[in-house]
Amino acid sequence: MNEGYSRPLGLVRLASIYLLVAAVLAFARPTPVHLTAGAIVLACGEALRVWAAGHLVKNERLVTSGPYRYSRNPLYLGRLLIFTGLCVMSRLPFGASWWLLLAGYGVFFGYYLPRKERVEPARLRELHGEALDTYRREVPALFPNLRAYGGDTDRRWTLACALDNREHWMVAALVVVVGFLIWRSYSP
Repeated sequence: MNEGYSRPLGLVRLASIYLLVAAVLAFARPTPVHLTAGAIVLACGEALRVWAAGHLVKNERLVTSGPYRYSRNPLYLGRLLIFTGLCVMSRLPFGASWWLLLAGYGVFFGYYLPRKERVEPARLRELHGEALDTYRREVPALFPNLRAYGGDTDRRWTLACALDNREHWMVAALVVVVGFLIWRSYSP
C-alpha cells in the first residue's frame, strides 16, 4: 500500500463522487446548446485521458512520452476537463452548475492536486531518483507546456496500455452519463 494513502478515505472519496454524479443527473436540465458545449470540453478531456493512459506504465519506468512530455499530470487535467464538461452539460437549476464547478475547482486545486503533488513524488523518487527531479523541474504539474520534454520520445501509445490502466471503464461510464443527458435534453 502507498504511504500516505488511506483506503477508507479513498472509498469515501469514490462514494462521494458517485453520489455527486447521481445528484447532478437527477437535477440536470440540459439543453442542446449546453450539451454541445459541454460535450466538446468533455470529449477533449477524455481524449487526453485515453492518450495518457496509453502511455502510462505504472511503477516500471518514468513516463515522459505522449502527453507526459507536456504535463506531469495529463490524467488529472483530463479529469478536470471532464468535470467542467459535465457541469456545463447538466445545466442545474438556479445556476447551481456554476457553483458546483467553482466548488469542484476549489477542492481540486485546494486539496486534491496539492496532495497528489506532495505524496506521488516521494513514492516515484524511490523508483526513478534524479531523473524524476529533472523531469519535475522541466515539465509543469498540470497545464501543458508548449515546449516538449525531451525524454522518452520512442515510446508509442498502445491500446494494451490504455486497457491495463482501465480507461475503457471511464469511456463506458461517460457514454452512459452523456447518453442519459441527451435523453434528458430531448424528453418532454
